[in-house]
Amino acid sequence: MKWLPLTLFALLSGSACASQVEVLHWWTSGGEAKAVEVLKSEWIAKGNEWNDFAVQGGGGKSAMTVLKSRALAANPPEAAHLKGFELKEWAGLGFLRDLSPMAEHLGWYNSMPPMVRETLSQNGALMAVPTGIHRVNWLWLNRKIFDKYQLTPPTDWAQFVAVAERLKKRGITPLAIGNEPWQLAVLFETVALGEGGKEFYRKAFIEQDNDTLTGPVMVKVLTRFQQLRAYVPEKYAGLKWHQATNLLESGGAAMQVMGDWVKGELSAGNYRPGEDVACLPSPGSEGLFSYNLDSIAMFKQRDPAQLQAQGELASLLMTPSFQQEFNRVKGSIPALVNPDMSKFDRCAVRSYQDFLQAEKQHNLLPSMAEGMATSTNMRQAIFDVLSNFFNDPRANPQLTAQHLERAMRSTR
Repeated sequence: MKWLPLTLFALLSGSACASQVEVLHWWTSGGEAKAVEVLKSEWIAKGNEWNDFAVQGGGGKSAMTVLKSRALAANPPEAAHLKGFELKEWAGLGFLRDLSPMAEHLGWYNSMPPMVRETLSQNGALMAVPTGIHRVNWLWLNRKIFDKYQLTPPTDWAQFVAVAERLKKRGITPLAIGNEPWQLAVLFETVALGEGGKEFYRKAFIEQDNDTLTGPVMVKVLTRFQQLRAYVPEKYAGLKWHQATNLLESGGAAMQVMGDWVKGELSAGNYRPGEDVACLPSPGSEGLFSYNLDSIAMFKQRDPAQLQAQGELASLLMTPSFQQEFNRVKGSIPALVNPDMSKFDRCAVRSYQDFLQAEKQHNLLPSMAEGMATSTNMRQAIFDVLSNFFNDPRANPQLTAQHLERAMRSTR
């Protein structure tokens, strides 16, 4: 007889004991908090206890600092929101449970798109459970403003600048964004996709080719990125991403370039994604899909009760019903094959269709800004260079390209 792991045995035997989990995450904006409530409610409905370990900060930097201190004190939470290279780094340090036995026994691998399984696996071990797929390269438009001034939605960055100039002359802020480094990195990433294209993006941020990082296309991308500084809110310093979305909703700004977590915020404010606020691929990125894969990892535990709770939580996360409701509220799409999209808004339906098409055409690209393409240290080095460049009107794009290459090379 082949013995099953303790957690899997407990799941299959249907233990009647209440389970308790502490889950670290940084889903704290309006839409994100509602999504967490979906998970919390489903967990509690099964008679279990939920300890919420929410850490403020849109990019997750503060959450990672807190998690490191807990892990070093040998007191990690049962579960944590980890993704991309941060997930790989924690797995490499030996802190995370291998979920492969559950995945194989319960048939999870057949339910995951290939990108999801590959991203969450390390040396053949499944290191986390997916919760949803975000598309990063979105352009959001306030439809009332565009209709009022008979503006055509821009499909490339030259058109974006032309529209922004017309809006600015009418006293309307063209681009809703704050100066947080990760927000600026999202904007830069979309410019890189639109002005440079897929192969440039791959060579620069996945292959990290030195000649590409300092070449003429990078200088062109940085020049366009710098040009957009003229269209941000007057008081953009300290503006959080969801506050920028609030500006978009209220008509205080006409456009926002940001991932589809914006959609969760719109829904939380009773705005209709795809109707009140239009959604388009970011300028020049039609057909490309820059992704951020959210996932929850389980930290190694010794207590059998904690192991069982982790198994039950992982199993809940993989149910189609949970994935449907959680992602519908959060703005993302389920990280499962053939999800039921009938209750999703038109932006999510388009996102799913675009995901399938990009998957077929090898146009799925891991997001640099969201930590899917580069190590944590390299990502931070990129953030520093981009933030300093964007906030300095005298900065030189050619010199900055060299600074970027040097910063990335030093963190390999």
